[in-house]
Amino acid sequence: MASSFNSPSSSTSPPAPSTSNNSIQIPPVPRPESFDPGPRDSGTLNRDDNDCPFCHIATVYPSYHPVSPPSSEATILHPEATSPQPATFVVLSTPLLIAFLDIMPLSFGHVLLCPRSHRSKLTDATPTEAAELGLYLRVLSAAVSRVTGVQDWNVVQNNGAAAAQVVPHMHFHVIPRPELRDKGRERFTSTMFGRGTREDLDEEEAAGLAERIRRGIAEVLREDLERDGKKAKL
Repeated sequence: MASSFNSPSSSTSPPAPSTSNNSIQIPPVPRPESFDPGPRDSGTLNRDDNDCPFCHIATVYPSYHPVSPPSSEATILHPEATSPQPATFVVLSTPLLIAFLDIMPLSFGHVLLCPRSHRSKLTDATPTEAAELGLYLRVLSAAVSRVTGVQDWNVVQNNGAAAAQVVPHMHFHVIPRPELRDKGRERFTSTMFGRGTREDLDEEEAAGLAERIRRGIAEVLREDLERDGKKAKL
């Protein structure tokens, strides 16, 4: 099937995912040569909420190929580009998705993953977006686990205010869970769904953490490409 890593400058909608027996096929791991990091068409973001902070982040930061991420010194990743809103530390940016560090993390390495286009709830995501979210949730989880050294984590996704969704732009949380005895079982579990004390992101360590996660994502994807190449030869 065609990769979703076509030029984001294209005015056409993303190609519909191929189907087999009425099931959506997960997109393949993108190859570097398949990605054209051209200028984005901001009109394709479908920004329904002018005050949405995640839409603002998606508008500011261009996509790059995750197998070859830019360094932390790259101007396209400058954390202050979202000013006057809080600094943003991007860890993944594709034509369809963007991921970044949570500004009030529940634990070290807490990241958010969301579609670029404004989708209020999970059911508002397109089939193509949903397939790519599924692909990168695994990759992002693996990268965060490697970088933090934490082998257990939560993937949390809330839909609506009654379900503790604060920003009305659907997103997944990837939250490393260090040993409960290190945090205190009661305190840690009470913060998992928005209750309890959340600390502000340490911006001095955030830049280095974001770069390590970007490199971790690239490492996981290269391993996937190598494994898929070996399977194709069998």
